[in-house]
Amino acid sequence: MQIFSFSPFGYEGSLVTVEVDLRRGIPAVDIVGLADGAVKESRERMRSAVRNSGFEFPMERVLISLSPADLKKEGAGFDLAVALGVLSASEILKEKKGNEKFGGEDSIGRNGSKEESLIEENILVMGELELSGKLRPVRGVHAAVSTAVSCGIMYCVVPRENAAEAREVPGMKVFAAENLVEAFEAVHNASCFTSGCECRTEDEIPDGFELIEGVLFSKANEGLDFSIVKNQKRLVRALQIAACGGHNVLAFGPPGCGKTMCMQRFGELLPALSVEEAYPVTRIYSLSGALNAKNPLMRKAPFRMPHQTTSVEGMCGGGVNCRPGEISLAHNGVLFLDEAAEFRSSVLQMLRVPLESKSITLCRAGRSTVYPAGFQLLMATNPCPCGNYGSDSRICLCSARSIEMYWKKFSGPLLDRIDIRIKVEGNSGNDKTDGYSGNEKIDSYSGNEKTDGLTEDSARNPSLSTFELRKKIALGLKTQRLRQGFKNALLKPDEIIKYCKITKEASEFLEKETERNDFSPRAVSSCLKVSRTIADMDCSDYIELIHIQEAVDLRKCEGGIEM
Repeated sequence: MQIFSFSPFGYEGSLVTVEVDLRRGIPAVDIVGLADGAVKESRERMRSAVRNSGFEFPMERVLISLSPADLKKEGAGFDLAVALGVLSASEILKEKKGNEKFGGEDSIGRNGSKEESLIEENILVMGELELSGKLRPVRGVHAAVSTAVSCGIMYCVVPRENAAEAREVPGMKVFAAENLVEAFEAVHNASCFTSGCECRTEDEIPDGFELIEGVLFSKANEGLDFSIVKNQKRLVRALQIAACGGHNVLAFGPPGCGKTMCMQRFGELLPALSVEEAYPVTRIYSLSGALNAKNPLMRKAPFRMPHQTTSVEGMCGGGVNCRPGEISLAHNGVLFLDEAAEFRSSVLQMLRVPLESKSITLCRAGRSTVYPAGFQLLMATNPCPCGNYGSDSRICLCSARSIEMYWKKFSGPLLDRIDIRIKVEGNSGNDKTDGYSGNEKIDSYSGNEKTDGLTEDSARNPSLSTFELRKKIALGLKTQRLRQGFKNALLKPDEIIKYCKITKEASEFLEKETERNDFSPRAVSSCLKVSRTIADMDCSDYIELIHIQEAVDLRKCEGGIEM
């Protein structure tokens, strides 16, 4: 039997071979292989745990090797692997001396029976030991088990609290141990290990989820229902389109107008992750230590909302172990930056490359790792430092220079990657028509007039509930999955030409608006992708005039001094 453990560096991590040699000399425990402080301290924890569990600690000099030798080993997850390695080496040594029993007939866990031989397979072992011999959970178990399976290791011993995430990896036989005694007995009896889950299928409906129009959603949180959002139908409509197509959104408006309230509910509009999408998300959360034991496979899309004081390292990831940052924790989910203009300019600008590549490469101390970072970006901000610029009822006290500097934090390249930009009115209540519910049609459009796509009757209708918004989203998602297998926001240039079929009337309108608004090629592609999403929600094969009108209307607002 060869014992392996895991070093959680970056996204990939590394398997670590644990070898133990007992030799003559003054009794002591030596650890070699670039072990950090926590690993070196495991010598004393392991010694006490072995004795307190009823075993006899070997009186020989113990040499513990963690290989590869040039890989730094960090964390307390090696405790159990080291302890089992020492006990196994001691047992083998005693067998060589002709002793068939380990620790005598009264040794704990052996019941006076003839000693069973160690299992012959390679085995992954992770866990932190208390002095009493009990096991504590460790981070990175899902990532470790996934890596082990890919290397042909089919057995693992982990703390009971980590067993659920280990069993989510198909092909791994898991033993959940409470203490050192149980772990030691397990490595002598292969029948103690139980198989994890079989390969999950998309037809399964997990607990806490429901099907809407054939698309899986998490059950709605009544406290975050969109029905309580009043007088912001246009913003809600924009979020509905963004949830369906995966488009980035920037909402700006005066303080208290409802930007944050609506965007905090955005997660309720997102469909459940597919099994394929859930595995990398679960791996990232396991590595960060943020995986919920009750949800060992994350099927709900992440929703991250970092504070404005977040550093570049906190956003992109880093540190000694290259921990995942917010953009990786938001993979296959949403990164929401509230009061986005208050973030450091360097933090905002580092988002540009991950928005395009959907990944980020971190380099630390001569090593590099690549984290997935396929997030959907939502930003909410005020139109100026005082928040009143553009308001009909309030006076803005900011100079033109301060407003310009305020918006320069975003930069043109970052804003160009935002598909949907929407101005949120602060006084959009009463009888004012301020939004689009998705059931109305745009009757006319003028290049000089503001078009919200509402009729007078629709403004008086009550706000749509989360369930009603999800119906349209589900229709659009089904169409996208059948056509190209992913959301419209991820369409590449050649795929835009292939899938974004547009009518002649709509094409002529887009050409005029492109010239009028000086759209970049990326902006034109963005309009086509957003209009494709709107057409999918309407179950239309072609992008019609009404669809491209709404897409351009959601794109052309630049904010800033020209707002």
